[in-house]
Amino acid sequence: MPSVALAFARIGFMNMLAFRLRYYTGVLTYFINVSVYYFIWRAIFQADPNFAGFTFPQITTYVAVGWIIRSMYFNNIDTEMASDILEGKITMALIKPVSVQLSYVARSAGESVFRLGMLSAPTAVVLALIFPVLPPASLAHLAVFLVSLAGSVLLVAALNFIVGSCAVRLTSILGLLRAKFWIQDLLSGVLVPITLFPAPLREVSRLLPFEHIGFTPLMIYLGKISWSEIATALAVEALWIVGLFAFGAWFWRVMSRQITVHGG
Repeated sequence: MPSVALAFARIGFMNMLAFRLRYYTGVLTYFINVSVYYFIWRAIFQADPNFAGFTFPQITTYVAVGWIIRSMYFNNIDTEMASDILEGKITMALIKPVSVQLSYVARSAGESVFRLGMLSAPTAVVLALIFPVLPPASLAHLAVFLVSLAGSVLLVAALNFIVGSCAVRLTSILGLLRAKFWIQDLLSGVLVPITLFPAPLREVSRLLPFEHIGFTPLMIYLGKISWSEIATALAVEALWIVGLFAFGAWFWRVMSRQITVHGG
């Protein structure tokens, strides 16, 4: 099974090579995003130098690292599944003696590796040279941050597979994709730290997996949570990964019974 997953990951990596030029413009896009947030936060911290328990260098680092890791864990499983189902290409995945979920998730892992080299790393270099980005709190925090980031990649893949599976029953999942996109960016803490949410929204956020996509690894990176809190957060993240993959496998089995492909 690991060799099969590696083969699909390689396919995902090679597929991204066909579109590698667009990732050069992606570096510029992420630089613009961080620049906008930088000047917004600078204005806020001029009025309150210790706003929401952050210093200005910490919030700058939070924003910069947040967009860097977003460039890595982002994937297109849901849109690819919707396209494959609409065009009937999903039959090729169904006839293979391999889990459909494994094939899409492994390909997304290959895509993440590609993004790491072609988008995340160059973006990190550019942002570190221009903005006052802090290093990790310690080497131990960096190691745990990378573990949590690997979990982020799996969480996004699991969620996108579930969303993509909905294309079997829906004529179009464009609206669903847009809703998922904005909910994920908001509740993952990429747009603003979850600590700034109103108390009721923070309580709701704790019951969902999204904060472990961005907020948890970022707080680990900055050393803003204790080691006991880190252990709890990683355990909850792991439970969400297992639970979402199990649900996704069951959900696909239910939805795939409705697939009918016409043509020959």
